[in-house]
Amino acid sequence: QVQLVESGGGLVQPGGSLRLSCVASGSIFKIYGMGWYRQTPGKERELVANITTGGSANYADSMKGRFTISRDNGKNTVFLQMNSLQPEDTAVYYCNAFGSSWNNPYLNRDYWGLGTQVTVSS
Repeated sequence: QVQLVESGGGLVQPGGSLRLSCVASGSIFKIYGMGWYRQTPGKERELVANITTGGSANYADSMKGRFTISRDNGKNTVFLQMNSLQPEDTAVYYCNAFGSSWNNPYLNRDYWGLGTQVTVSS
């Protein structure tokens, strides 16, 4: 299987910055897109940003200009640089990867991390 482990969350003051990281490991056959989602209690999980293997990025409108997604294909790692954070950015941030494992190389599916808490508060 493929495991995703996020890191970099924490408490930050409004206007501050955080950088999230996510490493994919395990029996990886191929990873295509990677991305970040976030969720707050009582709400559906929403897209923050995603990025292709070629580096093409897509952002949710409210994150454009503040967040930057990047990846290191050789290390199966995706990053999210978050600037100008606001209290409404408080959420659990989840890493996502689309790909397959050696257990079944022809079955592409979504993989998810356990999430990392980001809290923006003064």
